[in-house]
Amino acid sequence: MKMRRVIALLLFLLLLLALGGVLYLREKYTVANVYVDGNVHYSDQEIKDLVMKGRLGNNSLYLSYKYKHKAMKNIPFVDAIEVQVVSKDTILIHVFEKPVVGYVKYLGTNMYFDKDGYVVESANTITKGIPLITGIVFDHVAIGEQLSVGNEKVFATILTMKNMLDKYKIMADRVNINSWGELVVTVQNLEVLLGSDMANLENKITQLKGILEKYEGQGGTLQMITYNQEGRYTFQTK
Repeated sequence: MKMRRVIALLLFLLLLLALGGVLYLREKYTVANVYVDGNVHYSDQEIKDLVMKGRLGNNSLYLSYKYKHKAMKNIPFVDAIEVQVVSKDTILIHVFEKPVVGYVKYLGTNMYFDKDGYVVESANTITKGIPLITGIVFDHVAIGEQLSVGNEKVFATILTMKNMLDKYKIMADRVNINSWGELVVTVQNLEVLLGSDMANLENKITQLKGILEKYEGQGGTLQMITYNQEGRYTFQTK
């Protein structure tokens, strides 16, 4: 009987200790200040409402554990969110938005889309460094929806192309991709025919960087699909 009382007392004390710990964490780590960065397409308040929901939505420790560079699958414009504890009552919400890889023309408006083909913004202005994508066929365009091109692999091709251009600091104005996957890149007045060989794309883009310096300011067509008899790519002025 005495042993049972001791065990019961110990369990009671452990319960009190656990309850006290929970109350301490809830009181001391209650969020009072919230800062948000990296967000463009959503307001600070929209991000706060998205992150700080549920029973422990105002607890800094819980939020930092829950949002440790968490991928966001159902938010069209956001790739991931991370919560950083600045102090016990202050958090910083980092928003990692999906990168914009191109835009299409639709009813006189520029519709920008991310790496998965979701339209993230419409604007009358042209954003420097983001190429116009032509050659793809879609049924309709709506913000927050994916371009209905029939074959989603085209977005992977566009992303690869954009990453290569960025890597070698080539500012393309337009990227045309036809139904056979053949690429044509326009840099100012120069059209570059790259073909559909994605395995050899980086090698071509590496060479293109130097070729552009040679033909800077000249308009014409540069054929980089195959070499000529002299082992060179051919250039034809307009």
